[in-house]
Amino acid sequence: MAHKKKNVRKKECPVCEREFSWTKKLDKNWESMVYCSDQCRRVKTYENVEHKKG
Repeated sequence: MAHKKKNVRKKECPVCEREFSWTKKLDKNWESMVYCSDQCRRVKTYENVEHKKG
């Protein structure tokens, strides 16, 4: 049975403004994580592209 994680670290993506949470997989490079996905990482170079959440 899964349990709820109460105190999970979270960050906000500067491109899409979505909140993403810490996971065990991301633990090694959590401090360097800025973007929530590869798509947001690519969009940062194209400021004219609309990738805001809808």
